[in-house]
Amino acid sequence: MRLLSINLGRATVVPYTDHPDGVSGIDKRPADGPVRVAAPGPKGVGASGVAGDAVCDTRHHGGDDQAVYAVAREDLDAWEAELGRTLAHGSFGENLTTCGLDVSGALIGERWRIGPDLVLEVTSGRIPCRTFQWHLGEPRWVKRFMRRGAPGAYLRVVEPGEVRAGDPVEIVHRPAHDVTVALQFRAVTTERDLLPRLLAAGEALHPESLAKARAYVRSRTG
Repeated sequence: MRLLSINLGRATVVPYTDHPDGVSGIDKRPADGPVRVAAPGPKGVGASGVAGDAVCDTRHHGGDDQAVYAVAREDLDAWEAELGRTLAHGSFGENLTTCGLDVSGALIGERWRIGPDLVLEVTSGRIPCRTFQWHLGEPRWVKRFMRRGAPGAYLRVVEPGEVRAGDPVEIVHRPAHDVTVALQFRAVTTERDLLPRLLAAGEALHPESLAKARAYVRSRTG
């Protein structure tokens, strides 16, 4: 398991975002050399956890529980075959493109060490949006992405550090539950009856998903 690339985006004016300034950082490209990764601060205040990476719409993106976004190269390859086009590292707006790691099959609360120092913790899957669809230029992309159910993973920073392409990835902790990123994604998008199962992940779960699961259970129990 290794890191193929760490990808950074610049704030760029685009026609397909509802950001007040009309900018997005979704177009991410592989970085040369090492990049520092650290907790950016709470959502709405903090942006990307990756130094030099732009997260423009902090209403929906960035913050400690979405500090880093990872996608498996294997998932990009599968989409390449379906779409009939090349998808470079960073094509999905991911910060980390990995190899040999089942990112969407990772457990909520699973921890990865990347390189000598950085430790990240899996919190949730990525929910597709209009900006993502227009960035890729694929019709009905949001529905297609949701139907496949391999969203990649958002991660929080447990221990900061520098990383670079080629660094090994090691799973250093697996929690004792069965709540994967893919399950969490299905529960908060298309299969709400799965929401109670998310509670097994506890506080490791992204706070917004945890709140949804708790509210759903309350609504069913009176």
